[in-house]
Amino acid sequence: MATERKPKGKMDTEAVMEVYKKLATPGAPHKLLASMSGSWTTRTRAWMELGKPPDESAGVCEQKMILGGRFLLQECTGEMMGGKFNGIGYTGYDNHTRKFVSTWMDSMGTAIYFFEGPASADGRGFTQRCRYDDPVKGPMEWRSACTLVDETTIVFEMYGTVLGGTEEKMMEMTYTRKV
Repeated sequence: MATERKPKGKMDTEAVMEVYKKLATPGAPHKLLASMSGSWTTRTRAWMELGKPPDESAGVCEQKMILGGRFLLQECTGEMMGGKFNGIGYTGYDNHTRKFVSTWMDSMGTAIYFFEGPASADGRGFTQRCRYDDPVKGPMEWRSACTLVDETTIVFEMYGTVLGGTEEKMMEMTYTRKV
């Protein structure tokens, strides 16, 4: 486990349950995720090679809160690099670690990506990091930034850093709420 701690002392069952109940209660970060629920069109720009124009594509994304308002389920379809694309993501806020946590899976691979990171200072988004051993580039760290611009616009940006290299923008996706 990332942060192992020893209990401070024996707690009775009721006190233990109270701790878990408090941690299981959705709060302000979950309201931010809930505001991202709905039907969206997407416009994606993906940079495949440094110094070359991005590949641009369109798609749609359905997002909804699940498990009593604790997690945002994201289902996206569209095109990527000239082919059909679909992906599924789950994003939540872990009250215990005080971080946003996400998983992502898509039709362009067989990996499940795990992201985590803090809320932005203004409370309108979050930044997360993921480590991945890319089959072509080798060990990488990805950084994503998700920002709720307003009630009708979300911007998601993805950056990659090859071990020992400099960060490069990989993708930018703009979500526009369907009316």
